[in-house]
This record gives sequence, C-alpha cells and structure tokens, in this order.
Amino acid sequence: MTQTTQTKSRTGGQVLVDQLLIHGADRAYCVPGESYLEVLDALHDVQDRFTLINARHEAGAANMAETHGKLTGQPGICMVTRGPGACHAAIGVHIAQQDSTPMILLVGQIARDTTDREAFQEVDYRAMFGPIAKWATQIDDARRIPEYMARAFRVATSGRPGPVVISLPEDMLTDVVQVADARPYAATHAELSDSSLAALKAELAGAERPLLLLGGSGWSDETAANITRFAEANNIPVTTSFRRQDIVNNLSPVFAGDFGTSTAPSLYAHQREADLLVVIGARLGEMTTKTYTTISSPNPAVRLVHVYPDADEIGRVYSPDLGLAAAPASVAAALADVDLGRADAWGGWCEKLHNDYLTDSEAPNGGDWELDMGVALSQIRDSLPDDIVVTLDAGNHTGWAQRFLRFGRPGRIIGSTCGAMGYSVPAAVAASLENPDRLALSFVGDGGFMMSGNELATAAQYGGCPIVLVFNNGVYGTIRMHQERDHPERVSGTTLKNQDFVKMAEGLGAHAERVTKTADFADAFARARAAGRPAVIELVTNPEQISTRTTITKLRDAAKQ
Repeated sequence: MTQTTQTKSRTGGQVLVDQLLIHGADRAYCVPGESYLEVLDALHDVQDRFTLINARHEAGAANMAETHGKLTGQPGICMVTRGPGACHAAIGVHIAQQDSTPMILLVGQIARDTTDREAFQEVDYRAMFGPIAKWATQIDDARRIPEYMARAFRVATSGRPGPVVISLPEDMLTDVVQVADARPYAATHAELSDSSLAALKAELAGAERPLLLLGGSGWSDETAANITRFAEANNIPVTTSFRRQDIVNNLSPVFAGDFGTSTAPSLYAHQREADLLVVIGARLGEMTTKTYTTISSPNPAVRLVHVYPDADEIGRVYSPDLGLAAAPASVAAALADVDLGRADAWGGWCEKLHNDYLTDSEAPNGGDWELDMGVALSQIRDSLPDDIVVTLDAGNHTGWAQRFLRFGRPGRIIGSTCGAMGYSVPAAVAASLENPDRLALSFVGDGGFMMSGNELATAAQYGGCPIVLVFNNGVYGTIRMHQERDHPERVSGTTLKNQDFVKMAEGLGAHAERVTKTADFADAFARARAAGRPAVIELVTNPEQISTRTTITKLRDAAKQ
C-alpha cells in the first residue's frame, strides 16, 4: 500500500481508524465506552473492512486481542474505556508483556481540560501501564495520530514483541484536522550475521551432547519448519520452553519435551547431562528454569549459547558463553540447510531423549480413577485435526494437555506463560472467531471458568464454536497442591462450591454435557464437535488426583517425612 495524503477534514476518531486500516488491522476486541465514541462511530463506516467484536468483560477483550497477536504475529487490537475498563484490561497487557506478544490497547481518556482534577474515572495511563507495557503514551494532538499509530505498530512488533498502550482523550478524538496518513509499518528485527552464524556452528560442532531449547514469540510456521529441518538433519534433540511445544512436531524424532509445569523428571536429568545448551528465542525465565534452579546463575554449569531478539535480555540472569542478538526467523533460516557432520555421533543421544519423551507421554497416571484424563486424552489425540488450536488456562489441569496431547504446526498451543487465570476461554473464543473452520479446544479449571466463562456468549453472538473442557474438582488445584505440600491437612481458602456448569453453559448458548467416567469422554467430545455452536464438557475429576504426577496423599506423606 502506498502512502495516502488526506486533504479532507477528519475527526481524530476517523484519523485513528484510517491508520488501523493502513497498518493492516481488520479486527478489534472491545467493551464499548463513551470515552471513545468517535472511534466507534468511525468504525461504523468501515464495517465491510473491519470487524469489531464486543466482549462481555474488558479482561476477556484484552485476552482475545492478545491471542490474536499470538496466532497471527500482528498486533491484536483492544479498545476499552477509561478507569475501570482500562484496569480490567491490564491483565491482557501483562500477559502480552511476559509472553512477548504484539498487542495495542487503545484506552478512551478524560477530556484534556479536566486533567489532574481527579475527573470521573481519571487515571494516568502512562504511569499505570509504564512498568508492564513496552510503550505507554497519550495522544494529545489529533494531527499526530498517524505518527503515534505508526510507531505503536512498529514498537509492538519489532525486536522482542510486546504490548503498546495508547490513551486517547475524548475531546482529542472529536477535533477536526487535516493530516497525511502514515505509510504502512514494517517491523525491524535483528539479523544473524555471518560471523555470529560461524560462532554458533562452532559451538554446536564441538559438543558431544548438544540440546536445543526453543521458545518465545516470532515462530511462524516457516520458521518452525526451518529449525526442525536443521535439528532433524543433525540429530540434535529439541526441547521447548513453557507452552511453546508447537514449535517442533512432538512426534519428530528430535523432540525431547518441554520445560514448564509438566516436565518429565527424565528431561531434567538429560538437561544436566548435556554439555551444550543452545537457547533460541526463550528468555530463560522462572517457569522454564524451575524457579531458576535447573540452571545455575549467573554462571551455568553447562556451556550456554543464548540467542534472543533483544540484546538487553541476554545476560540478565545467566551469563552465556556466547550471546547473540537475532530473531528466531533469522536464526532458523540461517541454520535450515546446515550440516554439521555430527549426525551419526549425536544419533544415540537424540534417540534416547525422544524415546523418554514418548514413554512419559504414554505412561499410565497411576491410581484407580473414575475419570482419568490422561487415558481420555490419549484416546482422542490421534483423531484431532492437524491445525487444532489448544488454549490453556492457569492451573494443574493444563498438565493433562501438556503431557498427553501432541503439538506441532499448523496446530498451535496458546496459553499465558505468566499464569493468568481466566485466559483460556477468551483465547479459544478469539481463535474460533479468527478461523471458524478450525477447532479451538479450551482447557480450563472450575476456578478459571468462573472468571471468564461468560465469554461463551461472545462466541455464540459472533458464530464461534470453541469446545471448552471444564475440569471440576472443587478446588483451586495448584494452590491446594502447594498448600498440602507446605502445610499438609491445613486447608484454607482453596475449596470451591461450584454451581451447575451445564446449565450455566446452556444459558450462554452452548451445547453442554457432564462427564464423570473415562469411558464416556470420547463420545461426549464427538457430540461437542458436531454441535455447530460453542460447547462445554464439564469433567468431574477427583481432587485427590491433584496433578498428572502426584496425589494429595503423596504430598502429605512427603511433608511428614
């Protein structure tokens, strides 16, 4: 698209909407508010080119926009009103920051002439969002909207992607101005130089037991395919960071598992055995390093290569032997056809790690459970479509998907790496609306469902058909697990008295069933897929089976020893 110079007069709201279109945005998630009526009015005139989806809660809208950013690599757009609206949406901004997701939050603001009077719903969004956004700003002059919006799209997508928050004073949006539109944005990414590639290849070629750890954002299907081709050609085992298991097909002979909340004990052992850890795209944060314990700081025991799109992140916690600032796409493209000549030497190492992953993902959970979701998911996983989008909430219940399902492109795993409850249902709604022909499968606990299950009404309104699996064990499972480990048999604040999830879901326009036995799950899932509307399957599970790897009794017994 070439630059367009507008000569006609436009309101600030119209200028802003024109910039969204110029930069390729065609969808936004919102809860409407009087503070940005001019934007809503301008969107009325472009309904043939722009879809506006009104969610039931600002947190849901923000999580939907964040999901859009994960799925497309383009900034997800969220619009909310001032004060409470912006505060509710803050969780989506925090998720986008920790997950490195491109996102733009547009916040209606009080009029400029009432600033600093504690006007109705007044908040300084630069101060509020500054610590958790990549950039937080306010547009006070409608003539500068093209400038600010072009920068917002570039900041959100360049380097390490992240969220941008823009405050829009309501009177600025009504100002009538004449201003030229910006050019369509182009993201800027660090490229891997020839000398850096040579250094990376030398590190790998000199290793006896190399291990790749892939994560972060920026992994398009092409980028994922390139790094897979390199790993498979050289027999280098590949692991992924928390909730990034879709980068490499889990049935690839190089896949060894993920470092997150459901990591196999054998994989931690293999990490200790490796003599070279090459991290590409991942931050090496708390979740991936088991609260910074599996890799010693600041000097790791293993030789470490850290490749990350933002140079400021390299060495933040761990001092690498080689640190390179480069985007995953650049690294994967440079390595795609590289043959290091060590495939035979690394074949046995790679095969052992992959076989241990397969063994762990097939292992019976142990115990006599009326509904065992490890068994249930194993029964249906081979029938799931290749392009399925699995969305995860926060909590122990996500371990069933992470351990017993298989991931790989074009399928996606979409989950908050910052552990935000209430994420999965809005994420599944957004994924289903983004592509109605693609199966979106949500995993959520009973606690998380009560935080955002109302967004099923959004799916029903706009024709989305996500399937939501609600794990109902009557407790805040993750917290109960920690509670029983640290304070056995002293239950406090972690018990839930749940209502009828089936009736609730039906009231929101969804097909709904309750499953209490393993043998009944596959048929219920088939009916949900055939329903042609949003669907909920309530899974009544035993709280004793607190995770895929332990029970409450085992935790209590260990605490007493």
